[in-house]
Amino acid sequence: MVLTVKSLLAGLAGAAAVSAQCTGPPVNDATISLITEFEGFSSDIYLDPSGYPTVGYGHLCADSSCSDVPYSIPLSEADGRSLLRSDVAVAQNCITLDTGSNVVLNANQYGAFVSWAFNVGCGNSGSSTLISRLNAGENPNTVAAQELPKWTYSNGVELPGLVRRRNAEVDLAQTATSAPALPACS
Repeated sequence: MVLTVKSLLAGLAGAAAVSAQCTGPPVNDATISLITEFEGFSSDIYLDPSGYPTVGYGHLCADSSCSDVPYSIPLSEADGRSLLRSDVAVAQNCITLDTGSNVVLNANQYGAFVSWAFNVGCGNSGSSTLISRLNAGENPNTVAAQELPKWTYSNGVELPGLVRRRNAEVDLAQTATSAPALPACS
């Protein structure tokens, strides 16, 4: 019994180490196009519909002066794209690490969920029913169609731009591709 418990603990520690080292794969061009279309580009700081300081392609700033941005403001489009890639990597990791190894997503499904996580934040995506349903083994296209449209509100108000974005994410998720994305780690 002691050996079994030790083996179990060693296995859990190994699994945690793998998870900690795992990173989300890059999203496809269709995902970047979707995000840039809905975020738009602003070289200067602006307040998003929820009142948060934002710059570039939807980079949520840490403060009103965007002191966390490692580039000069006003941003060039090239710096804005670099910032977007960095920001999207965070959402890629959220989706990758929040989904279990049993979750199989193609590149378009993964991209749709990464776009959503980029928009709503990792805390919201990680604690969502959407992630729970994926982890329970439900069909990703069904989950996308039923769960993404629930995320269209900001401060209690449904925003037409979020309705369009969620519809575009559902469309992307349901666009067939043989390109795999998840699971990315084993």
